Amino acid sequence: MLQGKVLRAQNSFFYVETPQGIVEAKLRGRLKKARIAVVPGDEVELELLEDGTGIIEHRSARKNLLRRPTVANIDQVVLVFAAREPNINPVLIDRFLVLAEWSKIEHIVLCINKMDLLNGEEKEIFALAARYREIGYLVHLISTVTGKGVAGLQAFVKGRTSVFAGSSGVGKSSLLNCLSPGIALSTGAVSEKIKRGRHTTRTAQLLPFAGGFLVDTPGFSATELAGIEPSALAGFFPEFQPFLSACRFQPCTHSHEPDCAVKEAVQTGRIEKFRYASYLEMFEQSAKRKKGYR
Repeated sequence: MLQGKVLRAQNSFFYVETPQGIVEAKLRGRLKKARIAVVPGDEVELELLEDGTGIIEHRSARKNLLRRPTVANIDQVVLVFAAREPNINPVLIDRFLVLAEWSKIEHIVLCINKMDLLNGEEKEIFALAARYREIGYLVHLISTVTGKGVAGLQAFVKGRTSVFAGSSGVGKSSLLNCLSPGIALSTGAVSEKIKRGRHTTRTAQLLPFAGGFLVDTPGFSATELAGIEPSALAGFFPEFQPFLSACRFQPCTHSHEPDCAVKEAVQTGRIEKFRYASYLEMFEQSAKRKKGYR
């Protein structure tokens, strides 16, 4: 049996990095019947056939799973935003952070790109970065135009499987090319095997880089909160956690209840007001969605 890591899934084919190179493989029928899904990032065992293709016989247990797009066994997620064009939006940042926390990704990194577009407005971004650092998130301030901050991020992603996610227009593709010049989702050994160029931007692909992998996520959407129960939402705000068990009412929605420890922490400055506002907005949307499904 060959051990390998799935770099990409395309229709019913899987492209697996193995000691013998990249192997195009299909899933064994019994795994399909058992509904054992295989996605990019999965560690698998496969049988190599005479024609050089393979059959996946086993999928190892996962340490985590990013749900949209589906990628397994991630070391960290790098959430990319722009300081300007488009202007930075803390509510959008918080939605991405909640999705990353929900996906049980151990290391979550904020990357604010396009710092070169600021004209005397750096203090605003520095202050916002400081607030997220106080919560416990790593924040990198970079410019792919000037190269400032890129080396630090480059060193940080070496040897790890790093998912890059962000809305359109934030310079995510430019950042990936800056980290590893020449890297592109439409080229490389996997795409040579697939030979379906017009589809290459629609699914996640692991791109080997410095002993690890860079993963672009064209389908990662901050609107995808449907799977999160309203009652669980507060748990994905790390700074809320010390106060959750101290509320008078259990469970507590931290919205209208009296003697709510979370609301008291907001009033005393232990929780940032903008983060609490993001929570209330997401909670209301989640509660309405759940009510609509009944």
